Amino acid sequence: MGDNKILIMIPTYNERENVEKMYREIRRTGIDADILFVDDNSPDGTGAVLDGLAKDDPRLLVIHRPGKQGIGSAHLDGIGWVYARGYTHLVTMDCDFTHSPENIKDFLACADEYDVVVGSRHMRTDSLTGWNIWRKCITKTGHLLTTVLLKMPYDSTGAFRLYRLDRIPPELFGKVKSRGYSFFIESLTVLNINKFRIKEIPIALPPRTYGHSKLQFRDMVQWGWFMLGMAWNIRFNRKKYSLAL
Repeated sequence: MGDNKILIMIPTYNERENVEKMYREIRRTGIDADILFVDDNSPDGTGAVLDGLAKDDPRLLVIHRPGKQGIGSAHLDGIGWVYARGYTHLVTMDCDFTHSPENIKDFLACADEYDVVVGSRHMRTDSLTGWNIWRKCITKTGHLLTTVLLKMPYDSTGAFRLYRLDRIPPELFGKVKSRGYSFFIESLTVLNINKFRIKEIPIALPPRTYGHSKLQFRDMVQWGWFMLGMAWNIRFNRKKYSLAL
């Protein structure tokens, strides 16, 4: 990768049972990258497990936040930290093994040509094989709403992404106000409006085997209202999201 500095960022909350396995599987890929976990003071002791792992690996980094402040907030805090340290490539993913570390290589293979690479659950019919109806409903509904309301065809509700931070100005993330799950929709919409090159690659998500889903019905309702507000701003107040205006 030459002079490129790659960092893999994983927000955590009550992921004690997953973090060591995730860390070791990423290392097993052989990717030359630092790994950052952003932990929201997990009550189950996730942070302590990470600190123990970090003692033996100086390229394993941990941010301890004072409490649970939202997944979008964790991403924004982590992204700011990564910009400040000059990384060029940022990969973000979940810790529950619905995102496979083996796919990271596919993201990096697209990074020369594209500014953002998104893992898509809608490019293959078998991507959600084994998922229950509720999880499929959330995923499909979110994709339908972003396509219809925001005119954006990408899979915008997932966290498995690569950002070329050396091409994306940090001011762009200042346009993103959501601190919850809507962060993923809003951030990709802002990137799309500002004409950054976005590439989708297909990923298959196995049924969640480790831990417990943190998504609730209210999250889907909030997504709907949030996207209605975004659609209004895109139509009547575009400068809210555009760096050029």
